[in-house]
Amino acid sequence: MAVEGLGTADRALVLRALGLGDLLTAVPALRALRRGMPRARITLAAPAALAPLARATGAVDGVLPASGLDAPLRHAGPVDVAVDLHGSGPQSHRLLAGLVPGRLLAFACRPAHPGGPEWDPAEHEVDRWCRLVAAYGFDADPGDLDLPVPAEPSPAPGAAVVHPGAAFPARRWPAERFAAVAAALRDAGERVVVTGGRGEASLARRVVRLAGLDGAADLAGRTSLPELAALVAAARLVVCGDTGVAHLATAFRTPSVLLFGPTPPGRWGPPDRAEHRVLWAGRRGDPHGHEPCPGLLEIPAERVVEAAGRALACQNR
Repeated sequence: MAVEGLGTADRALVLRALGLGDLLTAVPALRALRRGMPRARITLAAPAALAPLARATGAVDGVLPASGLDAPLRHAGPVDVAVDLHGSGPQSHRLLAGLVPGRLLAFACRPAHPGGPEWDPAEHEVDRWCRLVAAYGFDADPGDLDLPVPAEPSPAPGAAVVHPGAAFPARRWPAERFAAVAAALRDAGERVVVTGGRGEASLARRVVRLAGLDGAADLAGRTSLPELAALVAAARLVVCGDTGVAHLATAFRTPSVLLFGPTPPGRWGPPDRAEHRVLWAGRRGDPHGHEPCPGLLEIPAERVVEAAGRALACQNR
């Protein structure tokens, strides 16, 4: 259904110049915009590497490469509607205002954007952006998180995926414990692979070595984003921290064990489904810190192995 006053827009630009998990938590809001502006060409300003997944949402017609807020947006032609799904402002608001859009949809941030709903710092990330677009008349469903299974073949169909990395040390569970979980899964008959970005290759190698896995289990830096998505979609299990891979598991309803800390799962966790097991010691802290969160260190490997068994049992039913 077209939204009154916005449904006739021809060109819309949405700002979400962040990472993988950020894109996936914004999917319900993006789809609400798509339904409410059926004739518009919707461009997402986001990192270029995310373009395949952005298009897979069915909500985005194109991606304008953007990472962070330091560079001006170079959109070709006028913008009827600009939507700030990036942050609370004012920097992101002003970046979009630089395009001189017909309408700016954003949280209130005086003086950059006095209109719009108020920002709630304690809100779950999915609910936050659904509430924003709903304030402007778009009907958003926070549960609308699923992505279609990728056409790309999985590099390891049916594997148990262990992803030890995270953007900041505060969110990284110890490599030795990931290795203990990987070894236990291998001993239980699972095919185990270890993933990571190019900058996490040494971490992945360490987990593979400590777990006694074959070198072929190390996929860190060897998968493109579409291949990683296909791997998670076809996996039997994902074990990881508070990372983008966790949100891929949600998007494909892949059984998962997710280790949270220092950010609580009430801010970034998966929906309440039996296939997702969330472990959280209840201790908050700086998610951008340079030392592992003490709460993460309170989660023993044995507890993760037990949760993995329960998550796998959901798939086997």
